[in-house]
Amino acid sequence: MRLLMQFSACLGLGLVVAVMILIGLMFVGWFDVIDGLLMTGKPLASLSLMVLPEGFWSSLTGVQDAANNSSLRSFLALCAALGQVGLILALGFMRLWYRA
Repeated sequence: MRLLMQFSACLGLGLVVAVMILIGLMFVGWFDVIDGLLMTGKPLASLSLMVLPEGFWSSLTGVQDAANNSSLRSFLALCAALGQVGLILALGFMRLWYRA
């Protein structure tokens, strides 16, 4: 239980840092880096749209035919990319702070 709480705290901090990095990239104007970040989230977003049923997406978003909605795909890709960056940062924080 202790390990789960430590990892959850590190993941939360990693997600906050990932969002701050995204805001910094937008502020500096490095949109090519943001596009590359979005490219890493596209496979997971496509997979989630294919695997999860259409009823789930329509009840969650209110959008009919969510698998073909480009705005939803883009938002899911951004969330997946930020989640991946947050997870990598969380693993680094775990290694840094909770070495055995």
